[in-house]
Amino acid sequence: MKHFFLLGAILAEIIGALATRQSDGFSKFWPSCVAVVGVVGAYFLLSLSLKSGMPIGVAYGIWAALGITILTIIGAIFFKEPLSAIQIIGIIMIVGGVLALELGKAE
Repeated sequence: MKHFFLLGAILAEIIGALATRQSDGFSKFWPSCVAVVGVVGAYFLLSLSLKSGMPIGVAYGIWAALGITILTIIGAIFFKEPLSAIQIIGIIMIVGGVLALELGKAE
């Protein structure tokens, strides 16, 4: 269950971040509402993941890394935001670090 809640938190955070981009500085009503609900929902689901027994360092690391990675890819594909080779290497390093956190907790 803890991984299910964490996945929900990541998806809610991604939705909230994308809605924040569309809200035009919170000047558009509906995107602003979606942004707030997304962010609050993300933290709520993260708290359920923690309550289910996931260590906070691992949960937050996975949440942040996947959020950054997915949002960067969405930004590059759909919003034509630039993505350099250095940024791609950075994302790979972030994901590698999270994998190390996840694998290291089993020891």
